[in-house]
Amino acid sequence: MTEELSLIIEDTHDSMKKAIAHLEAELVKVRAGKATPNIVDGIIVDYYGNPTPINQVGNISVADARTLTIQPWEKNMLQPIERAIIAANIGINPQNDGNMIRLFLPPLTEERRRELVKRAQGEGENSRVAIRNLRREAMEQVKKLQKNGLSEDVSKDTEASIQELTDRYIALVDKHLTSKEKEIMTV
Repeated sequence: MTEELSLIIEDTHDSMKKAIAHLEAELVKVRAGKATPNIVDGIIVDYYGNPTPINQVGNISVADARTLTIQPWEKNMLQPIERAIIAANIGINPQNDGNMIRLFLPPLTEERRRELVKRAQGEGENSRVAIRNLRREAMEQVKKLQKNGLSEDVSKDTEASIQELTDRYIALVDKHLTSKEKEIMTV
């Protein structure tokens, strides 16, 4: 196998790894009934006119299994943090006591659990699409090399190893989704 082909496979492998890492990060945000600071990851607060991640304007901690607390570093940030949480539509209403914001995670209903499973499956499908797009790009690169003189046998072998890589990562996505679905549906 030429150096160019091994580079294509290696790049595809790295990109697929990143797709899986992204899926893992997104699945952590889908709550399964337990309080975790990752629930508020990605919420952006208006900090004196600058969009700022919520974890940079206050301390986020887990008070108990169903309660998150957000202690802003500046008291006047309570309202902007509260507005950002409401706008993020994470399904939790913030409770502002004048010093900190508490997020009480309600017990999940069967209907809400099914919605969360659908959301997780949507993230999984996005990852599958990303992996398949990476496979398509790699296959196109191999075909381009074949037009420029690469032998057909080497080309087919490379395409087979790219497909094998794709199958492995799709199976990994399915494994992540299965475990997340089990976690969400466990009462």
